[in-house]
Amino acid sequence: MAPMDVAKYVWLDGELVAWEDATVHVLTHALHYGTGVFEGIRAYEAVGGTAGFRLTDHMKRLAKSAKSYHMDIPYTVTEMVDAAKQVVRANEFSSAYIRPIAFLGLGALGLDPRNAQIQMAIITWQWGAYLGEEGLAKGIRVKTSSWRRFSQDAFPNAKATGTYINSILAKREAVTDGYDEALMLNSGGNLAEGSGENLFLVRDEVIYTPPLSAGCLEGITRDSIMTLLSDDGYRVEERVISRSDLYYSDELFMTGTAAEVTPVREVDNRPVGSGRVGPVTRRAQEIYADANTGKLDDYTHWLDYI
Repeated sequence: MAPMDVAKYVWLDGELVAWEDATVHVLTHALHYGTGVFEGIRAYEAVGGTAGFRLTDHMKRLAKSAKSYHMDIPYTVTEMVDAAKQVVRANEFSSAYIRPIAFLGLGALGLDPRNAQIQMAIITWQWGAYLGEEGLAKGIRVKTSSWRRFSQDAFPNAKATGTYINSILAKREAVTDGYDEALMLNSGGNLAEGSGENLFLVRDEVIYTPPLSAGCLEGITRDSIMTLLSDDGYRVEERVISRSDLYYSDELFMTGTAAEVTPVREVDNRPVGSGRVGPVTRRAQEIYADANTGKLDDYTHWLDYI
């Protein structure tokens, strides 16, 4: 995984503070109970300047996630977008990873957090390919995790901090066993997603991805890829995917803000297709890169210039 580089400033509760001063108290509610919501966003060097890819859409999802957990963020979507731009500019980044997080702080310690104050931070740093540059070029090895994705009747379909311990278990198992990433099945035994990515399967020139009801996050990169490939003439369908379907696929690739479009060359010690990156995956990588850098006029509305 690409290393994380520190920055000069962090936006914390409405102000820019030095990186080393962006701290919270040990009695922060979110530290004890995982009561927070967050996003991952990338800013790219695009045609016309640095731009956050679907920055506004990410902040809208952050607000929805917060609402699902009864968290009233004291900033509007527009204010959060402006704050993200502010911290990227302050750190003088031409490209960056942006991490907004809203969480419950001091004021309560227990399972009734209504008296806890809500805090928010926006952190930005320069982060390379989440699953490695070689992974982007040649594909990664994945395994089906022994840990199942939590059921959506247990948690809202939101990007919440506490639920990611489920993903951490799967990721650590995969890496310990010599793989790059994990695939997680839902309680019914069908594919949900990766530990932190959505999955796409290609078979007989049709592209499939699990429906949200399978337990996957409503990924913004997922939505972007579905739109881009459909507009490019491909047939893209949401469909329940079994573990066996993985072994019969011609291509597999994973998507996410951090992972972007990462090919899968091997799953459970079985080569995917020819064991090399396939043409649909390469096309997905190409049009996604063109969209997030402003090279495709039809998708410049996805860019928030910084």
